[in-house]
Amino acid sequence: MKFWKKMGKNKKAEKAYKEAELTPLEKRLAEKAAAEEVAVDEPSGPKTLKEAAEKIAELENRVLRATADLDNYRKRAQREKEEARQFANQSLLEKLLPVLDNFEMAMDAAKDADPAVRDGVEMILGQLKSVLNESGVEDVDALGQEFDPALHEAVSQEETTDAVEGTVVKQLRKGYRLHERLVRPASVIVAKAPAEAPAEEAGS
Repeated sequence: MKFWKKMGKNKKAEKAYKEAELTPLEKRLAEKAAAEEVAVDEPSGPKTLKEAAEKIAELENRVLRATADLDNYRKRAQREKEEARQFANQSLLEKLLPVLDNFEMAMDAAKDADPAVRDGVEMILGQLKSVLNESGVEDVDALGQEFDPALHEAVSQEETTDAVEGTVVKQLRKGYRLHERLVRPASVIVAKAPAEAPAEEAGS
């Protein structure tokens, strides 16, 4: 092998090389790397073997790092693929939410309507919610909860003594999540402590 001619036919180096547990690719890379470091006409046995071993170790480290990078890439690609599958219908859901809002309002308006009409609206709304739930859609619980800017959108504040300040006292529009990802925040009104009366009014 030309490689071992350049190594000065060092039997110990050749034996160590052959016994090393390297893949064919690692061996080719090791030969190339070691050959670049060894002088063709002035080989030095022990020094050459040491340099070759160092190169092999360096190449093994490179292979390990490349393998780790490849594994991380595969995991990231799989995760992105799964997310793309889960949220493929998000844009469609965003278009359906106003329709769902209208059905909710129709249900409120149909309380005093003909029972057949009310039952029909309720049935359609139930079917729509069932389909959405099966697709990973869930309501954002807001009423009575502490205001959370990550889930709620505060439209205004309302002074009250009936609720703790910062608590959601009214929900104007439902919020929704898709597989734990927020699609639309709930529009809410948040409780606010009443302003203190001026000193003159308090004394009158």
